[in-house]
Amino acid sequence: MKMEIENLTFSYGSHKVLKELTFTVAEGELLCILGPNGVGKSTLFRCLLGLQRGWRGDIRIDGQDIRGLSARRAARYLAYIPQYSSPVFSYTVFQMVLMGTTSQMGVFSSPGKKEEARSLAALETLGIGYLKDKRIGEISGGERQLVLIARAIAQDAQLLIMDEPTANLDYGNQVRVMQVVRELAHSGYSIVMSTHNPDQAFLYGTRVLMLKDGAVISQGTPREALTEEVLRRAYGVEIGIHTFSEGNEVYHLCVPKARLEEKNLKEEKE
Repeated sequence: MKMEIENLTFSYGSHKVLKELTFTVAEGELLCILGPNGVGKSTLFRCLLGLQRGWRGDIRIDGQDIRGLSARRAARYLAYIPQYSSPVFSYTVFQMVLMGTTSQMGVFSSPGKKEEARSLAALETLGIGYLKDKRIGEISGGERQLVLIARAIAQDAQLLIMDEPTANLDYGNQVRVMQVVRELAHSGYSIVMSTHNPDQAFLYGTRVLMLKDGAVISQGTPREALTEEVLRRAYGVEIGIHTFSEGNEVYHLCVPKARLEEKNLKEEKE
């Protein structure tokens, strides 16, 4: 499934938040959206999901203008995975995932055997079928985030919008969640993901969109789009990008240049 965004512009009154954004998300692609706080990522997601009105430009899914899609029809294409949040109700994991199937049902319908099977399959796809009877408040933050992803898969949409899926997770859970996200892209899902961590884009992303002041300042593969100059311009700090190999794999790592200068001075003194 392909999403095309062309000249997307949105303003709150006289304040222009998004400025002529143009990019595409291809099938099997993991697009990482980066930028400083307040850059317009949340507004962009609201536009993509059809929750924000008044934008100008074009948003198309497989050639269809989303302006012509009802909320129910849009849910056949798009699913949203929010940031980690504390549970309010004590649903089971299975009940949470089953909720993802209701977007395709009638107003007075309830999930049946087909929807239950799809929910169980989503849990098994992510390797968390053993959690199905657990209460959502009894599982870890990383497991809870995987449940939210399973709910989106049960919705049967092929384009996933993820808002900082590893926010507030410890390092181990960040790795587990991102490995799942990468595997979903490899299996054919189109994924748009916001992150504050350039290293995640280097490790897992196929493409990058860097935003600054509501505009695109860089896009392309992670290595093309995330240069030292782009990172300095976006975040206002000096960043060094270091490349190293392990076996046949090549990795890139961001390190603050101030830290590198301290290291070099120490080595010179020694």
